[in-house]
Amino acid sequence: MPTRNDAYTLMTEHVKNENLQKHMLSVEVAMRFYARKYQQDEELWAMAGLLHDCDYEEYPDLHEHTQVSARWLREAGYDERIIYAILAHNDLNLETHPRTDLLSKALYACDEITGMVTATALVRPNKSIIGLEASSVRKKMKAKGFAAGVNREDLFKGAELLEVDLNEHIAFVIQAMSSIADTLGLAGTQEREQDTVAS
Repeated sequence: MPTRNDAYTLMTEHVKNENLQKHMLSVEVAMRFYARKYQQDEELWAMAGLLHDCDYEEYPDLHEHTQVSARWLREAGYDERIIYAILAHNDLNLETHPRTDLLSKALYACDEITGMVTATALVRPNKSIIGLEASSVRKKMKAKGFAAGVNREDLFKGAELLEVDLNEHIAFVIQAMSSIADTLGLAGTQEREQDTVAS
C-alpha cells in the first residue's frame, strides 16, 4: 500500500495550482478527523481526501475527472476503497458507484464544505480560520454571489448523507482545518489589515 508521502507526491505531480492543493489538504484533514470520530482507518480516509481531485487540473471535464485518477491509483496499487470513494464523489459515476459506504459519504460531505469554510475565513479581517463560527459560514452560504463555485445543495446533501446536523458538520470541519491553518494559509495575517486601511 502506498504511503501518505507517495500520495502527496502523486498529487503535487499532477496539481500545480496552489489553491487546489490547499483544497485537497483541507479535505484530507477533514477526512482524517472524521475517520477518528468513526473509528475508521485514518490513513485510508485521509488518502481518499488528499487524492480525490488529483486529476482535476489536467482533466476538468467531469466525464474524465476521477476516471483518469482511478486508473493512476490502480496502477500504483492504492486500496480499492479509496478508488471507489473518489469515483463516487463525482455525480456522473453514481450509477456504478453509489455513495453507500461511510467513506464515500464522508468524502462527498467534506469536499464542498471545505471550499465554503476557506472562502468565509478569507473574507474575515484577519484572514484566519481560527475562531471562525459555523454561523458565519451559514450566513455566507445564503449570499448568492459569494463563493459562487460552491454548490450549496451539495453542502446540505453531504451532511444529510452523513446523518449529521449541518452546523455540527461545519464546526467539525473548521476544527479539522484549524489544526493545519498555517499550511492552508488561514492562520491570519497582520499585513492584510494594513492593506484594507490603505485601500
